[in-house]
Amino acid sequence: MMSLKFESISILIVILLHVHGYNCKVVQFIFGDSLSDVGNNNYLAKSLARASLPWYGIDFGNGLPNGRFSNGRTVADIIGDKMGLPRPPAFLDPSLNEDIILENGVNYASGGGGILNETGSYFVQRFGLYKQIELFEGTQDLIIAKIGKTEAQKFFQEARYVVALGSNDFINNYLMPVYADSWSYSDTTFVQYLMTTLKSQLKLLHELGARKVMVFGLGPMGCIPLQRVLSTSAAGACQDRTNTLALSFNQETSKVVTQLSTALPNATIRFGDAYDVVNDLITTPSKYGFNNSDSPCCSFGKIRPALTCVPASILCKDRSKYVFWDEYHPSDAANQLIADEMIKKLGFNPVNQSHSPSPAPAFPPSAS
Repeated sequence: MMSLKFESISILIVILLHVHGYNCKVVQFIFGDSLSDVGNNNYLAKSLARASLPWYGIDFGNGLPNGRFSNGRTVADIIGDKMGLPRPPAFLDPSLNEDIILENGVNYASGGGGILNETGSYFVQRFGLYKQIELFEGTQDLIIAKIGKTEAQKFFQEARYVVALGSNDFINNYLMPVYADSWSYSDTTFVQYLMTTLKSQLKLLHELGARKVMVFGLGPMGCIPLQRVLSTSAAGACQDRTNTLALSFNQETSKVVTQLSTALPNATIRFGDAYDVVNDLITTPSKYGFNNSDSPCCSFGKIRPALTCVPASILCKDRSKYVFWDEYHPSDAANQLIADEMIKKLGFNPVNQSHSPSPAPAFPPSAS
């Protein structure tokens, strides 16, 4: 009688597993560049685009460099927190395994990476978008082996996807004469080249199961500190051509996203345009509580451009008042504002209600 009871329980468990399947939470998979990188490049030994030295990460967790190209969080970190999504670890994190992927997703973003394979080649090692998608395919194989094809398909289709690249295709490719693309295309034909490539990449992600995709546009690239200091126009002025290219990229990307969202079955692809938000922040920083939007917080003082932040760099007195952390990347405070404005604009809704957002920077924003 006892044996029969145990057999009945075992059969019931098998039936429940068959009916309900593997209990997966909704996670996110992030494809991007240094604005979203959380450590991949730090594991690329030959990469020249790494956030592996102080003072990167000074306002995040234990204050040590963690691979983020900022003093604190990325925009993706903050938006994910607000949506109740766990922060996905870097693909190259040695601790990554199937259980962690099922619980947190994966971040494939790589500093210096772009939509085009040739972008950022002088950084030696970096993952472009095609390579990131290839790594995602490998992730899928791992999960299929872990929970089976049917449940894996459900897991990947319910996940959220972020695609945020493009700035390096201009700043570290087209706008640099050392790259063939700079003399092979006009402004118009280069943007079209990017669109053709991006469209193919988004279709490929859809074939791999991505259904809920957020594609982010570019901010006013011509106003980052590096572009300003290299400008041949009035001292400290933004580079108009670079900003015009960003606007053109955004306009065309929006069209591609609309087309694909309509054409691809069961696809919800949205375009996130932060240009106006960031431009307003840079143009009128005091409106948002900042007092500097044209130079980096971490630099060598008057020696510009600094290119990267290193232990010998001089930090600004109040990191919460600077829009930019280094010559390229926004500060944690700026990322917070940008993320908040994007959430308002796009109406992101919480996904995993029980997930507690990760904390904001652990250290005060004043210089150490």
